[in-house]
Amino acid sequence: MTITARLFAVTVDCPDPAQLARFYQGFLGGQLRSVSADFVVLTSGDAVRLDFQRVANHQPPPWPDSSAPRRLHLDFRVEDLAQIEQHLIGLGATLAPHQPGGNRFRVLVAPAGHPFCIATAAAAELPATIGP
Repeated sequence: MTITARLFAVTVDCPDPAQLARFYQGFLGGQLRSVSADFVVLTSGDAVRLDFQRVANHQPPPWPDSSAPRRLHLDFRVEDLAQIEQHLIGLGATLAPHQPGGNRFRVLVAPAGHPFCIATAAAAELPATIGP
C-alpha cells in the first residue's frame, strides 16, 4: 500500500492565538481564517498554513538551554537578514541572546516566546547528502 501524505499545517501552541497570528501575518502576509478566541489559521496561497492554538499552561521554550526538551521551531528564508530582523523586532519579536549563526541566520523570539530563525538563501540550502 502506498501512502500519499502532504503537510498542510503547522500548529503553534500559545497563550494568545490572535496576537501571535497577527505577528506572523505582519511578517509573512496572508489571510487570517477561522478566527476564534482559541484558534486562528494563517493561510498564504498553497503554502503550508500556520495554525495558532490557545494553551492555558503555555511555557515558552528556553533558548538555547539544552537541558530543556526541544519542541519545534520555524525557519524562514529571507533576502536581507538585517532588514527583516528590524521589521520583526518592530512587530514584537526579540533577538535571542545566543546567536550561533553568524551572518548566515538569526534566532529571534516571537511574542509568545517561541524561537524561530530567519536565514539567508545559502543557509537555507539543503545540506549535502549524508553517506551510508
